[in-house]
Amino acid sequence: MLESLRLLDNLRLNFSPEGLTLLNIALSIVMFGVALEIKPAHFRSLIEQPKSILTGVFSQFLVLPALTFLLTLLLKDFITPSIALGMLLVASCPGGNISNFITNMAKGNVALSVGLTGIATVGAIFFTPINFSFWGQLYISFIESNQAEVLVRPLEIDPFEVFETVFLILGLPLLTGLVVAYKFPNITEKLVGPIKKLSVVIFAAIVVIALKNNFSYFMQYVHYLFIIVLLHNGLALISGFSVSTIFRLPSADRRTVTIETGIQNSGLGLVLLFNPEIFPVDLPTGGMACITAWWGIWHIISGLTIAWTWANHKRLTSKLATIVS
Repeated sequence: MLESLRLLDNLRLNFSPEGLTLLNIALSIVMFGVALEIKPAHFRSLIEQPKSILTGVFSQFLVLPALTFLLTLLLKDFITPSIALGMLLVASCPGGNISNFITNMAKGNVALSVGLTGIATVGAIFFTPINFSFWGQLYISFIESNQAEVLVRPLEIDPFEVFETVFLILGLPLLTGLVVAYKFPNITEKLVGPIKKLSVVIFAAIVVIALKNNFSYFMQYVHYLFIIVLLHNGLALISGFSVSTIFRLPSADRRTVTIETGIQNSGLGLVLLFNPEIFPVDLPTGGMACITAWWGIWHIISGLTIAWTWANHKRLTSKLATIVS
């Protein structure tokens, strides 16, 4: 398995400057749509229900990256540095916009979900560069100190370069969306529904764009990626549920924090990954790209599955009880 992943790492992914521009525009539209739904009341929820909000932020930006780092150390004999850094990159991103839809399907706290999405997206402008820089450099130091496999050349993660990209892709569309929502509430009300549906399509398109010219490579290694992302996404969902249980959140809030932690904005990860100022083209980042792209597919499948299970929990429990009796 490790030998196959080494080959994956060294793949030169086909991704044109035009494709990167389209990827940036697509993600900006998604973030603009998210901002249209963010209201001042969602930020006031920090005061009104601080426990649930702070638990969600704590789970997503502190617990998940730390546990991901530990997971990369446990899997060090089975994954390459590029794969590990891809996992850390995904864990450093904010929650994905589809989490609101999945929370609603799971009968969670939708207001909390939207509030967490807004707060986490704004917070990601700072937390994503800090987390990826800190945990990424820590992992690289661990690899070098143990004389294990290393990258082609040292990777210096510049948090300011990451911050600049995140601000342009997340910050500006968010600010624009907030201004439009505040100045033109009637227009916003008409735009929210169509843009929400469009954003789901765009998010899927982001993954398709990333894999379009690399599909044969992806299919060749997808069975390895499946196992790694399955473990990582499972860890994210379990950690979100565990943290919210430890803090004794209500059932609906536990579901929300679980989903917000398990649904990551891997589209942002791809945008960062294909920025040559952050990841020079001569670095073996094929594994990072494929892990990040597969996350974008798998977390939707896992999120919808867990949401359906929660939504039908009583009916499933009743059927099981009938079968047992």
